[in-house]
Amino acid sequence: MTAADLVFTRGPVFTADPARTRASSLAVVGERIAAVGHDEVRELIGPRTEVVDLTGKLLVPGFQDAHVHAVGGGAEMAECDLAGTVGAAAYLDLIGTYARTHPDHEWITGGGWSLGSFEGGLPTRQLLDSVVPDRPVLLSNLDHHGAWANTRALELAGITADTPDPADGRIEREPDGTPSGMLQEGAIALVARLVPPSTPADRLAGLLRAQKLLHSLGITGWQDALLGEFGGRPDASDAYATAARDGSLTARVTGALWWDRERGAEQIPELVSRRAELGHGRFRAGSVKIMQDGIAENFTAALTAPYLDGCGCATANSGLSFVDPLALRGYVTELDALDFQVHFHALGDRAVREALDAVEAAVTANGRRGNRHHLAHLQVVHPDDVPRFAALGAIANIQPLWAAHEPQMDELTIPFLGPERASWQYPFGDLVRAGATLAAGSDWPVSSPDPLEGIHVAVNRRAPEATDDRIFLPEQRIDLTTALAAYTAGSAHVNGHDDAGSLRPGNLADLVILDRDISTAPPQDIASARVERTYVGGSLVHPV
Repeated sequence: MTAADLVFTRGPVFTADPARTRASSLAVVGERIAAVGHDEVRELIGPRTEVVDLTGKLLVPGFQDAHVHAVGGGAEMAECDLAGTVGAAAYLDLIGTYARTHPDHEWITGGGWSLGSFEGGLPTRQLLDSVVPDRPVLLSNLDHHGAWANTRALELAGITADTPDPADGRIEREPDGTPSGMLQEGAIALVARLVPPSTPADRLAGLLRAQKLLHSLGITGWQDALLGEFGGRPDASDAYATAARDGSLTARVTGALWWDRERGAEQIPELVSRRAELGHGRFRAGSVKIMQDGIAENFTAALTAPYLDGCGCATANSGLSFVDPLALRGYVTELDALDFQVHFHALGDRAVREALDAVEAAVTANGRRGNRHHLAHLQVVHPDDVPRFAALGAIANIQPLWAAHEPQMDELTIPFLGPERASWQYPFGDLVRAGATLAAGSDWPVSSPDPLEGIHVAVNRRAPEATDDRIFLPEQRIDLTTALAAYTAGSAHVNGHDDAGSLRPGNLADLVILDRDISTAPPQDIASARVERTYVGGSLVHPV
């Protein structure tokens, strides 16, 4: 009998394995789990075995994030970072301070501001001019579907009252047509193309900065949801390729290669080549990201019926489908035949339906090839489409932190959807009851990457910091075991890590120790738990 390198004893252990959901001990030999059980596991303790006492704690599989922008998030941590702050005055103070302390920066870039901090979600160029009048400023909002620019940035980009809106975006304007400083979707690129590009060293530093943060939150693997040039940002694939080859990538990462929505099927051979070139070590690029629509707050999420105006009347706008729905079916069918996974951004109910129609076309043409196509965000899902996830084998990739009452939801979304559609938002409970497989992610830096905060909202449908008793669509709450499984086994499944995400003999020893047993704590305290240790393949990656 081989002695274990690591033994965790005196549980509890949450396994995410349906055959044995709970245990009290676990042993690791090398990078894999050797045994899961109870006192009998202690027989594997030898003279060199490290023994970890789990009394008062909880051992869980390593969390995986099924939709994150790690390199971008890590880069923003070194820029003008407004995340975690709320309110126009606080933003302006941070921006002004950053500009003063970085006099050598030609551009002031960064992001993290909230739409709910400004009337109508629309900050103005004049506000930025008041703190940075002499240098161009471009700051993404939290969801990265809009950006705030000052007058100098707009001038350098040549954006005037006569500049037309791009087909995939919108320039917000003052009453006389002058750009107001808010750029939506594809309009961001009109300014972003002028921002000095990051260097390969910058991107690698961003990845490693992000990896350290994600490991500290118990995340052992993820899917980077956009690898390619988009919105004026350079392709981050080189950072993963470098880190995978030099061994500094300790996480297990799947990359979603960007589908250029200005092109068609002619780009597929390039995606095939990139998949082959990039795969190495703990990184592989077997997914393709198709952004089918925008977001509800700026009225670009694709809906089956028009948005309402401030008076509750129907408008002429039903949002944008960035890829022609009929063409989408052909693209997805071809990608599926080549064994690519397709990772859809599908937020509105029309976009969800268009993505499911594309998956159905692929299944009809190719049969079930097991490529684990998944739809991310799922803010508004028509009830008729909920059972289609299980029927088609399409995975529901949820971002639970968004399923709560907060100003962006209450002031910028619900009034413009109307009562019926507002009740179709983030239907986690309905999806589970209909047999869908759930994976979970954060969309960081759009929202917090902390899985425990996401699990908290999935279970409670209330933000951890909520000060009132309102529950957002309480019938859509899911239980703790289901939420934990989505962040572990479900996301590992989406990411193609079949030997991770659950704790059973033979699986990779990707493990997390929490400072308490959240299964016995009140549900409202889930987000208070903290990660004490994170292991990838049996090696400690946090703390280090």
